[in-house]
Amino acid sequence: PFSSYGNTKKIAEEIIEDVINANSEASAISLRYFNPIGAHESGLIGELPSGIPNNLMPYITQTAAGVRDKLMVFGNDYPTKDGTAIRDYIHVVDLAHAHVISLKRLLDKKQGNSFEIFNLGTGKGYSVLEVIAAFESVIERPLNYEITNRRSGDVPQLFADISLAKDKLGWKAKHDLLNMIDSAWKWEQNIREEQNQVKN
Repeated sequence: PFSSYGNTKKIAEEIIEDVINANSEASAISLRYFNPIGAHESGLIGELPSGIPNNLMPYITQTAAGVRDKLMVFGNDYPTKDGTAIRDYIHVVDLAHAHVISLKRLLDKKQGNSFEIFNLGTGKGYSVLEVIAAFESVIERPLNYEITNRRSGDVPQLFADISLAKDKLGWKAKHDLLNMIDSAWKWEQNIREEQNQVKN
């Protein structure tokens, strides 16, 4: 792990593995999420951060909706193609689907080992500026953003090796970045519309 946050996840997996090893009848699957974004295609179910969002997309949609004045891009001097950090984004619906498959694998006792770990992402990384450009293409207008200093602890790039999930679970993400963005924006618009109706 590259951060204390990542290390706590590793420790949690070690605890689960210890429990499994101590109980021959127990089994578990650990799913490692890479940057979930997007919302249900209906626009009725999505992420509503209470406080500070923990990923890029709510910052982008809130900026586009006028909730935030501008989006802060942390660093443009990383050793990446455009200098901004690269991350692997996964649609929440693809993530939910992986959970259903994993639970069925547990219930049907089809695990190869009593404790399995799978990475869930698309296997492809996008830079912050690439995500912004894709978002701008969806909403057909520019997004107000500003480049600022790097955040401590951020790594240049991080994306998933999904080969095990594909081979063992038969799972692969189906939604591309534009699908993720379109659903996230639809959700954000619905939230703001509902809030305006309540105010009026």
